Amino acid sequence: MAQERDNNRPGGDRQRSNDRDRNKEASRMGPDSDFKEKVVAINRVAKVVKGGRRFSFSAIVVVGDGNGTVGYGLGKANEVTDAIAKGIDDAKKNLVKVPMYKHTVPHVMQGKYSGGFVLVQPAAAGTGVIAGGAMRAVFESAGIKDVLAKSKGSSNPHNVVKATFDALAKMRDPLQIAQARGISLSRVFNG
Repeated sequence: MAQERDNNRPGGDRQRSNDRDRNKEASRMGPDSDFKEKVVAINRVAKVVKGGRRFSFSAIVVVGDGNGTVGYGLGKANEVTDAIAKGIDDAKKNLVKVPMYKHTVPHVMQGKYSGGFVLVQPAAAGTGVIAGGAMRAVFESAGIKDVLAKSKGSSNPHNVVKATFDALAKMRDPLQIAQARGISLSRVFNG
């Protein structure tokens, strides 16, 4: 009888997700894409109600194809897995194309969003991604393999991700600049 009561209770047989999934890649195979998802941060929010505390979760997620397309999204739900799923759906609606040159960014750029400031600069081949946690997820999802980046402001992952996207959105493609100026690609970089 006690077994029946436990099964009838709302959420009694549901599996709860833990926070160790925080920085793991989730590989959800969708019919429309082969994007890689990275969970940047999960935040637990408590609302005090008459019966105690009610917890909900928000997750900021970065998705990318590893070939210059990347997006971020925010999902909120009463369960961690639902919040991540909503964040992935939101991120797929906000995709941007990032200009790349030899697996790095084409030039130095600063990005700003609210209190978050980031500095992004190109690196030599073999350097790797030298960046903090929230920025690292964006660069790896975009497919940028060599970059130097520094967060010089708020450490809030929401602001850092949005400032990184601001910096990447302001980057200009070297091939388009060369065509617009009517010069060769080597002259764009060497003057």
